[in-house]
Amino acid sequence: MTTKEINQRRDARLAYDLVSAASIDRDLMERIVAVRNLVCGRIVFTTSFGVEDQAIAHAIFEQALEIDVVTLDTGRLFPQTYELWAQTERRYGRRMSAFCPNRARLESLVARQGIDGFFASVEARRACCGVRKVEPLQRALAGAAAWIAGLRAEQSDERAGISFAAFDPNHRLIKVNPLFDWTRERVLSFIREHDIPYNSLHDCGFASIGCAPCTRAIALGEPERAGRWWWEQEEKKECGLHRPRRAASAHERSENAAEEALS
Repeated sequence: MTTKEINQRRDARLAYDLVSAASIDRDLMERIVAVRNLVCGRIVFTTSFGVEDQAIAHAIFEQALEIDVVTLDTGRLFPQTYELWAQTERRYGRRMSAFCPNRARLESLVARQGIDGFFASVEARRACCGVRKVEPLQRALAGAAAWIAGLRAEQSDERAGISFAAFDPNHRLIKVNPLFDWTRERVLSFIREHDIPYNSLHDCGFASIGCAPCTRAIALGEPERAGRWWWEQEEKKECGLHRPRRAASAHERSENAAEEALS
């Protein structure tokens, strides 16, 4: 058996053990402890400061778990998001690491697209997400054995099939979604119960919050993620952080080559 096959079997077994632990107890605090106890190596939790992420951060910080909490500072976040970032650090007395876009790649992107060029096409928007989010995520997860995210199956059709834990072939680690089976109301109830700080934009109709230009409040009856990339008409909208990698278009390949030359 090759080393690759051995590692794949090990990761599959770990994912199974994590899923088993989740099925035993549905409490978030204990789920996070189970992840820390079962995973050998560095664990990274990426937060964008939504209500799901605030609930998970609370479970990590309140239990003083050895889990790295990081965020992707795209440079285009809402002022309210930065305010919550500071408020959360004050509340729990822990710093959260920021991963920012590569300077040369960002400068090249803005030079080609303009500051708001992502409105021009889906390709342009994905290129922006690639520079501001996807590449910084790769750096954030480097060397990690597991990645914790705030995804829920209820959030969108794209996420309906997620499980508590599974092997992520893109980043070659175990990806854990501790809130995969929670409803939004259950998350909000947890936030209220523990008096956890949350983004004030949620009180203004923002269900899912990302970069300021790319996020709007949703209308009554709209899906949770309808306010993300609101000008696009496609049904399945993701930035690339939580979707299988697709083949790049010729236009994107040329942009990536230019960014590589500058980095």
